[in-house]
Amino acid sequence: MRNYRLATEEDAEKLLDLTLRAYEPIRELEINFAAATADLAFVKKNVRNNMCYVLEEDGKIIATASLRMPWGPQPGPFEYPHIWWFAVDPSYGKKGIGSLMMEWLENTVLSETLKCPAVSLGTADKHPWLIEMYERKGYKKAGSQDLGKGHITVYLVKKLREDFQ
Repeated sequence: MRNYRLATEEDAEKLLDLTLRAYEPIRELEINFAAATADLAFVKKNVRNNMCYVLEEDGKIIATASLRMPWGPQPGPFEYPHIWWFAVDPSYGKKGIGSLMMEWLENTVLSETLKCPAVSLGTADKHPWLIEMYERKGYKKAGSQDLGKGHITVYLVKKLREDFQ
């Protein structure tokens, strides 16, 4: 059985393990994503400061995604929520778990519950396939910025509600 819920600090060790395993390819590409080198304190800070969700299957956390809110301590680049930390257990790869998590986050949390007109996310310009993947899922490039991480961060936005201009 699958269950979506907000993470708690009690989940931090499991989230750290999942995240470090999921972000191993990012480290191999030498892309500087904060989640790729997270430690336990950083995971707990993410859970406290952001809307950190998990997807569980039979009680095991298999995916996580965090939203940075415009009013939070680290807002995204636009006036709507920003998907920041996203990871899927690598042993569940190629099974559509990431798509399920994103669709739930976009539809249930952002569009239906929070009534958000749009959501943003950012990724590295030098990642070999993430930009194209997000574009296939309806995201559009909305800007870029050099944040001093050794790559250009490309921001993408997805319209969630028809009344969004």
